[in-house]
Amino acid sequence: MKNLYFVMILAAFALISPTAGADELLIARSEQNFEEAMSTLQNSISQHGYKLSRVQRVDIGLTGKGYKTDKYRVVFFGKPEEVAFLSRKYPELIPYLPLSIAIFAEADKTLISTARPELLAEYYPDPELKTFFTRWEKDLVAIFDEVREAN
Repeated sequence: MKNLYFVMILAAFALISPTAGADELLIARSEQNFEEAMSTLQNSISQHGYKLSRVQRVDIGLTGKGYKTDKYRVVFFGKPEEVAFLSRKYPELIPYLPLSIAIFAEADKTLISTARPELLAEYYPDPELKTFFTRWEKDLVAIFDEVREAN
């Protein structure tokens, strides 16, 4: 049953990403339980200069469909002035804003996953956007490393 949930996470990101193979996703496993990993994730996001926008529960919808789930959330975050600027100047990016990370409990460990932002450059080749995509990816890799390495 746990594999079903992981597939559901990947499927969710496939819907928000133009491409969605395994190498198009950032995925990390944390030895922390869900609550600790969520705290580490939110602290790391803040330490990288982003503001949390919201945390959306997804497990309620899954249990409503009859699935037995562990905890599963999507954490949305960004830099408000950056999101506002990009939304105005590049409205086609609105579906990708703010950034998001799925976090999912798997027994006493936790998985996090997101689509790689640098892949957006393939579809949005504007050089100005490339700088955003590259920075976001660098920040996300650092955030994922911090969550992975936390005890």
